[in-house]
Formats: sequence, structure tokens, C-alpha cells
Amino acid sequence: MQSTKEASHIPPAHVAIIMDGNGRWAKARNLPRTVGHKNGVKAVKVAIENACEIGVSYLTLFGFSSENWNRSDEEVNALMGLFRVYLNSEISKLHDNGIRVRFIGERSKLADDIVNLIEKAEEKTCNNKAMTLIVALSYSGRDEIVEASKRIASDVVKGQIKLSDITEETFASRLFTADIPDPDILIRTSGEQRISNFLLWQLAYTELIYTDTLWPDFSKTDFENAINEYYKRDRRYGLVKNNETKRKLESTC
Repeated sequence: MQSTKEASHIPPAHVAIIMDGNGRWAKARNLPRTVGHKNGVKAVKVAIENACEIGVSYLTLFGFSSENWNRSDEEVNALMGLFRVYLNSEISKLHDNGIRVRFIGERSKLADDIVNLIEKAEEKTCNNKAMTLIVALSYSGRDEIVEASKRIASDVVKGQIKLSDITEETFASRLFTADIPDPDILIRTSGEQRISNFLLWQLAYTELIYTDTLWPDFSKTDFENAINEYYKRDRRYGLVKNNETKRKLESTC
């Protein structure tokens, strides 16, 4: 395995992770799903530490989707309790390590005390530069796109912009991630190979990497394996890699 620290490798600026498999991890051990979620918090710490270690600038974690509100009250309450514990116990540690914390998603559905903790965390860490941790909480990619469309439509109606002014950049500026670069790599654990309504606009050219590891078991080795797979990818953004490849393509036409 090649080291993630090799000078020839430029670390991805933005890593996004769909943290999947907590429930299956617990089921395999005949434990309640809530125990799987508790163990998943340990993997969060591993991911943050490793992202910082290799020089990632942005790490986005899919913590709770809009669809997750449809789970049982017991599981939802347990997850909200975990968020409270994490926000109370870990923010100071993240701050001490120079990590900025941001949250994206629909806050109106969250309890007032959680919103208050989120706002305090964002304010406390807003000037940190080591890395930005983005947590998608009560988040839906489709809802984000709809809300961005509404904001643009409102600006048009008010005469603040014209239809001809609307570009990809205009649209991106209305998203939750307006000032954040799109992810270079998306990691999804547990063997599932879909993006599940996560960062639908932002993932247009992202390298997708799937691992069978269940999230509570996600280790430093799993993180390094994903990064090393990213280093092997040829990111062309729809372009031809080089003149030699271009000539080969032209010769077949």
C-alpha cells in the first residue's frame, strides 16, 4: 500500500462520508440499534483525526437525513441524545485542535436546545483554520436544491437579478455549501452503493468510493485505503487526459 503521506500525492481538499451500517453492526451482535449508533461516534473521532493528519481542509459527515425522521421515536430520540452529548463534550476538543464546526440542514425540525448548541459551536469555532468539519443534520439534497431555487426565484421577482443572470455559480451560491468547495471524494461504508439524497448538486464530479466496512468498525486503515484509492483515480472532469489519449480517440472516429 502506498502511504497517504507521499509528497507526490496532494490530499483531497474535501472528503465527504456517508456513515452507514450502525444498525447492521448492532444486529450482528444481537444488540439494540442504539448501541450501534453509540459505537459509530468512535468512528467519527477516527475520521476527524485522520482527515486532519493527512491535510484535508473540509470533512463533511452525513449525520442525520430528513428521511431519518421517519424512524421509530425510540431511535430518533436516541440519536438526538447522542448529538446533545457530542455537542456538549466534543466541541471544546475540536476547538482546541483548531477545527471549525459547521452544520447544514433544516434546523426548524430540531429541538430548540440542539439548535442552541449548534449555534454556540459554530460561533465558538468560527475563526479556526486547521480544518472545517461540516455535519449534515436533518439534511436532504433535494430539499436543499428546492430551497436554492426558491431563493433565486424570489430574487428574480424582486428584480434583484435577471433570468439571464442565472448560472451554475448563481445556483451554487444559494446552497448551504456556498463557500465550500465540492467534495473530491465521497466514502460510503457498509457496502451500499448509492448516495441517498446527499449533496446531490455538489457530487457532480466527486470520486465515489464504497467500502464493505460497517461504520462502527471504520478504522484508520479503512480511511487510508479510501484515500489511496482516490490517488489512483484519473479525474478528467469530462476532458481527454492528454494528447496521446486524444489521438487514440480521434483515430477510432
